[in-house]
Amino acid sequence: MPYGPPAPPPGPATAAAPSRVPASRRSRTAPRLPRGLRARAGGALRHAAPALLAYAAVRTLGLLVFAVWARQEHRGLWHLLAESWDCDWYLRIADHGYAETLGHSFDTNNLAFFPLYPLLIRAGEVLLPEPRGAVGLAVAFVSSFLAAWGIFKVGDRLHGRRAGVLLVTLWACLPVALVQWMGYTESLFTALAAWSLYAVLTERWVAAGALAALAGLTRPTGVALAAAVTVTAALALRRRFSAAAVAGAVLAPLGWLGYVGWVGARLGRWDGYFAVQKWWHNEWDGGVGTLRWMKRLFLVERPQLFLVLVTVVLLGALVLFALSVASRAQPLPLLLFTGLLLAIVLGSSGVYFPRARFLLPGFPLLLPVASALARARRRVVVPVLTGAALSSAAFGGHMLLVWLGPP
Repeated sequence: MPYGPPAPPPGPATAAAPSRVPASRRSRTAPRLPRGLRARAGGALRHAAPALLAYAAVRTLGLLVFAVWARQEHRGLWHLLAESWDCDWYLRIADHGYAETLGHSFDTNNLAFFPLYPLLIRAGEVLLPEPRGAVGLAVAFVSSFLAAWGIFKVGDRLHGRRAGVLLVTLWACLPVALVQWMGYTESLFTALAAWSLYAVLTERWVAAGALAALAGLTRPTGVALAAAVTVTAALALRRRFSAAAVAGAVLAPLGWLGYVGWVGARLGRWDGYFAVQKWWHNEWDGGVGTLRWMKRLFLVERPQLFLVLVTVVLLGALVLFALSVASRAQPLPLLLFTGLLLAIVLGSSGVYFPRARFLLPGFPLLLPVASALARARRRVVVPVLTGAALSSAAFGGHMLLVWLGPP
């Protein structure tokens, strides 16, 4: 059974109206979508419009605050958004490809970065070669709105339109949401994850598997989405056989397995990708490294504001996941995805400061808050969202301009 209320049935077929275009000009008329498809697409966009407008408003506020702050600090806004930190890694992969060997320094270990985003940059630079980073920023910007739309669809299906709008707004207000409009992969990955999970909820298995496969080519945490799709499809097969469910279950992990296998073949060792991760001081240790970071942060060294805020985000994510499980209202695929995402991010021994960013795609964690706000009065909702939006804008500026570290 699909999760959530059933989707409305498609409208009756409509006979095509006679064309009023002169016969001499019909061959030159641009092809159009069928009228019924245009109507459904337009209706879906109008239904999601409040969520997309709210998202645009919150992120525009954050960008304006950041632009003013960057100007006062005499920092280049374009460089910060399109060319700094991981943005530069992806741009160099798009320009020069991947390393041939494992190497013993970070500069030769670009195989740690998954290929879909730099492939999109390389393809887009044929049309827009200048300025540097423009294509990467455009991909992230467009993907962020596709992500917002997909997040709305999930929230709307599970808890109604108001909750869907609030879920998107909360995602836009996350402390590290500035990254959504930077040349990073989080927006692209979140878009693929949101629409894949929505496809699972509506039992569109082939679409779910294909989108999960693309997500597996985007970020290492794509394995969490692949597992959620495959397990849910396998459980559906226990109820009723479906060739589409089999296809979705098989497709979902192919992207992640394909890239990890390709890295191993390129380096001539089966654990090639994991060897690259070790050179980045990043391997899964069950959370020992995370606990050491927290101990060092609070008991050994003087706490830094940015790292304290990262810790608050991580602990808050754990609390929200516990609430999601306890409520028994969240569907299994969403719980699988966020649970595995948390296990990967918190169970890693790698660097500590970008972990709040790594959790950006975990939007289902916000469902308990969104559903609670959907039941609250406006005098409660407006101050909460306003404070969250202002806090997100301030945190984004602190992240890149004060702490001077990669997000």
